[in-house]
Amino acid sequence: PCRSFHGKNRLLTSQIVSYYEPINKCKKELPEYFNFASDVLDEWARLEKDGRKPTNPAFWWVNDEGEEVKWSFEELGSLSRKAANVLSGACGLQRGDRVIAVLPRVPEWWLLNVACMRAGIVLIPGTSQLTAKDISYRLQASKAKCIITSDTMAPAVESVLPGSQSLKSKLLVGQGSRDGWLNFKELL
Repeated sequence: PCRSFHGKNRLLTSQIVSYYEPINKCKKELPEYFNFASDVLDEWARLEKDGRKPTNPAFWWVNDEGEEVKWSFEELGSLSRKAANVLSGACGLQRGDRVIAVLPRVPEWWLLNVACMRAGIVLIPGTSQLTAKDISYRLQASKAKCIITSDTMAPAVESVLPGSQSLKSKLLVGQGSRDGWLNFKELL
């Protein structure tokens, strides 16, 4: 059994294919600039707000203990704009700058993905299984200007920071605080 979040208004595969078929045959004009956050998520939020699309969760996360985080399209849009402001404001990042995120798959991981899309920042995702050597290599190879990590991964990140010349800011996702780190939740 499967649940349908779209009810009777669910798009059929044939409808989705028929929409993209003209694009594939170069018969539909593509936008010069496309931003998933503003062109898709914000549009869906507007359609829900106008009553032209049923309200559905844009994001629904459940952890092993059963805790849930559920955001509507409007909430995801608003939170991602705030997160993009944190990245561009407090972290001093600009369009095209690179960010490394070494996080477990917590809600902030997805939020930061959307925020980076919105702000034109290049996100380099990293698993929480990375070693200090892995993190050091990624920092050097990418020339990332910001690193985002959790309380538990911060010590491994800090151990390799002296070798990273391009890094300008460090963002911590979690409840704790560390010297020299910005706290994402406080800034959000």
